[in-house]
Amino acid sequence: MRPSVPAAGFDGVLRALRNPNYGLYTAGNAVSLIGTWMQRIAVGWLAWQLTGSGAWLGAIAFADLFPTVFVGPFAGAVADRWDRLRVTKVSQTLAMVQAITLFALTWFDLMTIELLFALTVALGVIAGFNQPARLALIPSLVRREDLSAAVAINSIIFNSARFVGPAVAGLMIVTGGLASAFAVNALTFVLFLAALSRIRLPAEPPAPPRARSSLFRDVGDGIRYTASHEGIAPMMILLLVVCLCVRPVVELLPGFAAAVFASGAGGLAALTSTIGAGAVLGGLWLARRTDPGGLTGIALGNTLVLSLALLAFVATDRWWVAIPALGILGACMVVMGVGTQTLLQLSVAGEMRGRVLSLYGVIFRGGPALGALVVGVASERFGLRIPLAVSAGLAVLAWLWTWSGRARIVRALEPESHAD
Repeated sequence: MRPSVPAAGFDGVLRALRNPNYGLYTAGNAVSLIGTWMQRIAVGWLAWQLTGSGAWLGAIAFADLFPTVFVGPFAGAVADRWDRLRVTKVSQTLAMVQAITLFALTWFDLMTIELLFALTVALGVIAGFNQPARLALIPSLVRREDLSAAVAINSIIFNSARFVGPAVAGLMIVTGGLASAFAVNALTFVLFLAALSRIRLPAEPPAPPRARSSLFRDVGDGIRYTASHEGIAPMMILLLVVCLCVRPVVELLPGFAAAVFASGAGGLAALTSTIGAGAVLGGLWLARRTDPGGLTGIALGNTLVLSLALLAFVATDRWWVAIPALGILGACMVVMGVGTQTLLQLSVAGEMRGRVLSLYGVIFRGGPALGALVVGVASERFGLRIPLAVSAGLAVLAWLWTWSGRARIVRALEPESHAD
């Protein structure tokens, strides 16, 4: 039988934040993420100032996200070999250097679009190494019973920073110029590194000695472990379908605002804000859960709902239908993504944690980039609605396949829950 747990509520959120190491990490990460979103907005604006080209804007966005696809699996192996806190510190230091370089080149009017592209690729590589180490570090910062709330809190902070960061960036660009946004981002890294330097992890028992294998073999072992796991493999496949087929709607919202709702920049802001508000509410709801039991069913159920919400959104030109549909979609995307990550964290073998979570990161960052490219190209021929409607249908089919094997998945991911 599973031990009794405290009643659900925000006490679980507060309890997770009371873990000293996690409290330090969260405070520093919140500040750093605001700086990260400030820099993303500033980089896009700088690219437009340098070129006036939509193609370059797309190339810069691709350069930011796609390196994770190539770097991520190797970064996961690194996270399993080396100290994860140290890897996080090193990657944050390198990202700070990148921000300082952006500031200097912009301040002295030396920036070119080629340099901006190269620096964006460099940051994408750094982020690819940072993500699996950072995700694998979380279980070391909180007690096991607080892990679900901790993962949800991270999502809330990320989605909140998506709105605070651009707003602050706009103010900084207007009052201090583009260079000031890069300078502030560099400062946020200093604050995050100061928080990381105060984290004290408990000593772990020495791992049993094993033959040292090559990095490539470690990557292959991680892929084989993920593909053969009865619970992790189907949830990863479902996450891949969601990221490829549903998540690209966010990148296509400018087209919907202009072509479907004829609402301009104000309409785009309303659509984007609705998804973000839904995401924050979904994260808050999930953070209130203190018991991971039943999380597989919740993640699967939300996959179906977000697919249907996407169908409702693309089928209408009425605001009173579109806004609720996007809010539900945003909430369900976070519940599905955070729920899946929590299940991975709880069920993965410790020595494989970095590699499995690196594949999660590859899907989570690379999937939307590739999906937006494919759906965007298809929209040139078929319009915006049909490709996304087909994508939503594919997501429903993936949900049906996964739901048909849910008993096996629950046994693999929630053995204690199944024992009840």
